[in-house]
Amino acid sequence: MCGIAGIFHLETAKPVDPSRVRTMLDRMPHRGPDGSGVWTAPGVGLGHLRLSIIDLAAGAQPMLTEDESLAVVFNGEIYNFADLRAELEEKGHVFRTHSDTEVILHGYRQWGEACVERFNGMFAFALFDARAQSLWMARDRLGVKPLHYALLSDGSLIFGSELKSLLAHPLLRRAPDISAVEDYMAYGYVPDDACLVAGVKKLGAGETLRLVRGRPLPGPQRYWDVSFADRTKSKPAELEEELVALMRQAVRSRMVADVPLGAFLSGGVDSSSVVALMAEASKQAVKTCTIGFDVASLDETAYADRIARRFATDHRTRIVSPDDYSLIDTLAFHFDEPFADASALPTYRVCELAREQVTVALSGDGADEAFAGYRRHRFQMQGERVRALLPAGLRQSVFGTLGRYYPKADWAPRPLRARSTLLELAGEGGEAYAASVGVTPYDLRRRLFTQDVKTALGAYRAEDRYVAAMANAPARDPLDRAQYADIRIWLPGDILTKTDRMSMAVSLEAREPLLDHRLVEFAARLPVSQRIRGNSGKYLMKKAMEPYLPQDILYRPKMGFVTPISDWFRGPLAGEAMAVAGGSTLAKTGWFDTKQLGKLAADHRSGLADHGRLLWQLVMLDKALGRLFGL
Repeated sequence: MCGIAGIFHLETAKPVDPSRVRTMLDRMPHRGPDGSGVWTAPGVGLGHLRLSIIDLAAGAQPMLTEDESLAVVFNGEIYNFADLRAELEEKGHVFRTHSDTEVILHGYRQWGEACVERFNGMFAFALFDARAQSLWMARDRLGVKPLHYALLSDGSLIFGSELKSLLAHPLLRRAPDISAVEDYMAYGYVPDDACLVAGVKKLGAGETLRLVRGRPLPGPQRYWDVSFADRTKSKPAELEEELVALMRQAVRSRMVADVPLGAFLSGGVDSSSVVALMAEASKQAVKTCTIGFDVASLDETAYADRIARRFATDHRTRIVSPDDYSLIDTLAFHFDEPFADASALPTYRVCELAREQVTVALSGDGADEAFAGYRRHRFQMQGERVRALLPAGLRQSVFGTLGRYYPKADWAPRPLRARSTLLELAGEGGEAYAASVGVTPYDLRRRLFTQDVKTALGAYRAEDRYVAAMANAPARDPLDRAQYADIRIWLPGDILTKTDRMSMAVSLEAREPLLDHRLVEFAARLPVSQRIRGNSGKYLMKKAMEPYLPQDILYRPKMGFVTPISDWFRGPLAGEAMAVAGGSTLAKTGWFDTKQLGKLAADHRSGLADHGRLLWQLVMLDKALGRLFGL
C-alpha cells in the first residue's frame, strides 16, 4: 500500500521539477513511511511513497523496465501477480524483482491496455510510455484505491492518491464547486464523480485514462462494470458450494504478504466469515482485533470473543469511549473533503489497534452491497411490490395525500416514519431509493440554502445521480437496480473512502476479500430469493457459512459502528453546533441561511428536536472548508 503523485505535460515535454513532485508526496507521508522515490524525464515526473508489503528489498518505485521505456508508480496489490508472472515468463519476459509492480510493466508490454482486465486486485497506478509519449492511469474495478487528477493552466495534468497532494501544486486554483456541496449535504460524502475543489476529478472505479502528448485531454474509459442482467440456473446447494470456493480463494489470495497480517473482527457475519476462512488457511493463529464500547447497547465484543475462541485466534480487544469527538480534526485532515459518516471514528480506532501488531488487515467490507445486506434493500423490495399493485396516478392520490397529512417524525426509527414511507410509496422506485440512501432530504436542503445557492444550482439535484444509475442499470429486478446504484455510488464514495483513509492514516493496508470482482459478479447473477428471503439479507452467504459459524452470529440483527453524536451536540460540542450559525467558516460562505442553522442548533440543544446527524454534517463541512480554502 502506497501513495502516488505525478505531473505530465500534455502539450510539450517541458522539464518537471523533481522538488515539486516531492512536495506533493510530502503532504501524505502516512501512506508510505518505508521509503519514497521521484523519477523525472522530459515532460513527466512520477513520485511514490512506499508501505512495504511484498518484496521488501527490491520493490522500490518508481519502477522502470530495463530499457527505461516504461515507468510506473502503483498503489495497491495485484493478488494474482504470481500466476501472471509465470504466464509472462513463459512468453519470454525476464523479471528482476519478485514484486507485483513489475507484473504491471511486463503485463502492459505484453497485452497493452488490456492487461488491466487480467489484474485481480485493488490498485491505482500511472504508467508512462516513453515511446508513445503517453501516461496511462487505471483504477481497480470496485474503487478500493483512490486517484485524483486535475488539468492546470500550464498545460500539465497532476495526479495523486489524495486531494491534499494536488493542493500542494501552486497552479491548482482553489475554488469550491457548489454542486459538490449539494451532493455532500444529500449523501454525507462527496461522490466519486464530483469534488469540492472545482476542476479536480477522481478516476472512477473500473476506469482508465490515457493521455497522449500533443492530443486533447480525453474522457475516461470504463473497462469493467457489474451486470445484474443474467440469472444463474444452478441449484441452491451448488451455489453454496461455489460461493464458499470463491470466498476461500479470495481470502487466501489476500493473505500473501511479507509482513505481519491480521483481520478486523466485529463478530458480525462478514468479518467472522473472513476470519473463519483465514483460520482454515493459516498454520499460525490469525491475529484479530476488535473495538468495544463502554456502553453495553453499542458493544459487540462478546460476539467477537466467541468467534476468536472458536477459531483460536490471537485476539485483542480495546474498549473505547463513544465520546471520541477529539478525533474531529484528525478526520478532517485525512479525508480532505467533508465526510460525515460518523463510523469513521471507530474505524480509525480499530485500524490504530491493528497497526500495533500487523501491517496488513483483512476486512469484511463489501458483502452488504454484493449480497443485499442492508435493511434499505429489503424496504425497497417490499415498497416496489406495493407500488406494483396500484397505478402511478392512484398511488400518488392515495399515498401522497396520506403522507402530506401524516405527522412528521424524523426523530423516529425509519420503519416508524410513516410519513416518509407513504410519500416514498407515492413516487417511483428510483426516487424512493434515492431518498432512502440520503441523509438530508431535498426539501430540508432547500430551506437551509440561501437563494444565491439555489439559483446557482438551478435544476441540479443530488438524488438524480441515483435515479439515473438505477434507470440505466444492467438489471432485471428493482433489487438489482438498488444494489447496482450502491456498488457504483455508495460503495466507492462512502465505504471504501472511509476504509482507505482511516487505514492509511495509521499506515495500515486494509484488504477486502469480499470485494473480489469474481465474487461480486457471482452475487449479481443470484436470484432475488438467494439474496433476500423473508427478513434476512445475504441469505445465500449465511446459508453457505452455516458449517463455519453459529446460528446466532449468522442471523442476529446487524449493528455496525454507532457513535452518540446527538449527545455530543447537547454536551461537549454544543459550542461547535452554535458556531455553524455564526462566526464559523461555514457561516461566512453565504451558502446557508444562518437563521435556519441557528434554529437547528438551538432546537437540538434544548431537546426539542434531534438534528445530531445534520449538525455533524455541517461541522465536518466547516472543518473541510477551512482546510481546503482557508475561508
